[in-house]
Amino acid sequence: MTDLDRLDATRVRETVVRLEQRVAARFAGRGIVRVVGRVGELVAELEGTTPGINRQVRRTRVVSRVLAGVVLLATVVGLAIALRDAAGWGDGDGIGRSTDWLPLIETTINDVVFAAIALWFLYSIPDRLQRGRSLALLHRLRSLAHVVDMHQLTKDPERFRADYVGTPSSVDPRLGATEMVHYLEYCSEILSLLSKAAALVAEESRDALVLDAVGDLETLTTSLSRKIWQKISMLDRA
Repeated sequence: MTDLDRLDATRVRETVVRLEQRVAARFAGRGIVRVVGRVGELVAELEGTTPGINRQVRRTRVVSRVLAGVVLLATVVGLAIALRDAAGWGDGDGIGRSTDWLPLIETTINDVVFAAIALWFLYSIPDRLQRGRSLALLHRLRSLAHVVDMHQLTKDPERFRADYVGTPSSVDPRLGATEMVHYLEYCSEILSLLSKAAALVAEESRDALVLDAVGDLETLTTSLSRKIWQKISMLDRA
């Protein structure tokens, strides 16, 4: 596997750091600097905790497989003992009466059902552990995407039209046309990096729920970025 086959968390974090420096140089003291800084924290957290989580998941998987083997062995042994008692092999009486098999059949069904439930639970523990962590991180990334959308919401290019008339409730972004273009472009870049952070989560998971959540987040960031670029195109025409 080459370095082009996987998304590198270190490279993503470095890109976020450079973006934070660029945003701080142009918009020092504004909330957007804190937003991109938070993106960097989440990517750094993902980069730092992923190896530990993977080791924990591997250890949990080994333990769950051992316990599953114990449950399976106990079930087989229990069924073998019940079969021996019902058949009368232990006392030399030969095959038991047909009525002796009814409790065995009932016991066998119960044991198989409960053993199957136990095996499913034990086998799913590592996947559920990783799924829970991944979905929690994706929820934080999704919330941050909405925060970015709130930051760009009041950046209205209409105010640069010659016939624009404001109202007492109009929000003054305290930005010129060129500054607003840069601001909106930075918002779009932040959304793109949030999408990349979600892709980093997908790198470590094959869970269908996690992959669906990643796809939903990528759709969200793309949709929000499209709205931003519509504003930028209006500014270019203003």
